[in-house]
Amino acid sequence: MWNIAAKQEGDLMTDGHRAIRGIIPPTTTVFGADGELYEAGIRAQIRFLLDAGVHGIAAAGSTGEGHTLDHDEFVRVMEVTVDEVGGRVPVIAGIIVDSTRDAIRRAKSISHLDVAALQVTPVHYLFRPSDDAMVEHFRTIAQEAGKPILIYNVVPWVYLSAELLCRIFREVPGVMGVKQSAGDLRRVADLLLITEPQDVVFTAVDALLYPSFMLGAHGVIAALPTAVPHLAVDLWNACQNGDHGRAKELHLKLLRVWRALESDNLPACTKYALTLQGCPSGLPRAPMHPPSDAQKKGIREALIDIGLAVEG
Repeated sequence: MWNIAAKQEGDLMTDGHRAIRGIIPPTTTVFGADGELYEAGIRAQIRFLLDAGVHGIAAAGSTGEGHTLDHDEFVRVMEVTVDEVGGRVPVIAGIIVDSTRDAIRRAKSISHLDVAALQVTPVHYLFRPSDDAMVEHFRTIAQEAGKPILIYNVVPWVYLSAELLCRIFREVPGVMGVKQSAGDLRRVADLLLITEPQDVVFTAVDALLYPSFMLGAHGVIAALPTAVPHLAVDLWNACQNGDHGRAKELHLKLLRVWRALESDNLPACTKYALTLQGCPSGLPRAPMHPPSDAQKKGIREALIDIGLAVEG
């Protein structure tokens, strides 16, 4: 079988974003018992992920409860992340704010750091900007930020169509691509059909990483690879090598874990999955609730069922 994912990765060798590909788990933000940043926990989690062979690290995104971080906390999370990664893989910074001004402010506040790209949501509080305003939003950020931008296409009421995304790709040179979320593989496929080789498309359809990769997605930034990074890396490698028997086996294991994790308190459940594997990751920030006893039982059983050792 022709390996579409491998072809797409080869295409990336000709542009400036070839290093940003593969398995890029979004870290959870570790909070201490007092609800404040626990930097030692953030560093330990990054080491856990790097030891699994991931190809990049994202921080301050949805899985990282980036929407709950104030400005100074955001800067500190990125400083700690970049320092711990130490240039071994690309780092992507999540920017989840509701104005062009605030997005630029966050981007400029980490201009001194070795950040490969900014993962930026559209403005999403209640009122949807027009398509023209959306283009100008990303154009202004790109001009001011000085770093490549990955559009984080996740918010249902401001979800950008494939056509609008491609318009932004063509009209705003600083936008390198998109993280396509919302759990819909058809939307990933539609986008991949009309993008150009230089456009980078990451999937965040956790349940369907295998078909996403084979359709040509350049990688994944999503919670599931954070919870079980070794399996996600193995899946990526199997897809790149055209080993579909192994990829199908890994897909089913990952799907088993995803069914246990998927919930409105996904960051909290992801933290619990990491903790079970010896990487204590704290509790979520209120008002998100910790995993229930039933959720903990399901996550534990899923990890055991797929052959992972759990603690406690």
